[in-house]
Amino acid sequence: MSEHILQVDNIHVRYSGLPVLHGVSLTLDPGETVCVVGANGAGKSTLLRAIMGSQRVFDGSISFQDRQIHKMRTEEIVKLGIIYVPEEKMLFKPLSVEENLLLGAYILNDTAKIEANLEFVYKLFPRLRERQNQPALTLSGGEQQMVAIGRGLMSNPQILMLDEPSLGLMPILVDEVLDTVRRLKQEGITILLVEQNVRESLDLADRGYILQTGRVIAEGTGKELLESDVIRSAFLGI
Repeated sequence: MSEHILQVDNIHVRYSGLPVLHGVSLTLDPGETVCVVGANGAGKSTLLRAIMGSQRVFDGSISFQDRQIHKMRTEEIVKLGIIYVPEEKMLFKPLSVEENLLLGAYILNDTAKIEANLEFVYKLFPRLRERQNQPALTLSGGEQQMVAIGRGLMSNPQILMLDEPSLGLMPILVDEVLDTVRRLKQEGITILLVEQNVRESLDLADRGYILQTGRVIAEGTGKELLESDVIRSAFLGI
């Protein structure tokens, strides 16, 4: 038995026949926050989509709680407890904040549990409680991101995968979103984070992986990577 909740082992992924991921491996332990950083086009989002079953794995394997999932359908993977919050947010704009949140609980049948999860999300994001009856389209970009993350939390995820949660937000909102990730970490939620803000995400992560043109070129604790030459020269301009 592995202690890893998630194990990505030497996976290869292609888009339209072109190789995108070349033998990528990654592990995630329960309660851990792991971030994947790299330039645009490095294959970060492809990695998350491969874990979700929406991108075919040609070689290698992906295991969740010692069960191979890389040939399973996305719906089955969601039911196991892996939740993906894509960078596009995918909100139903005419629906209210609360209606959007409740859509995230569709795999749960327990009304009391759904109510408890809703209360947890509102405690985490007091602003969403204030706006619970507003249509999602009236929210700011940062608030829409809160709804997207909150919807992901509504199903009691075993793993929450966040794809560029701060993308396209104003700097003040970037800090807010990354602070949210920090609070989720403190709640003991297991997080796999893809994020363009290298310094901030490595600072909050337990461990990180650097992806470059579809290959892992470095891995280590957030602190180790922040102090590494590859991060300092490639991303921090030092």
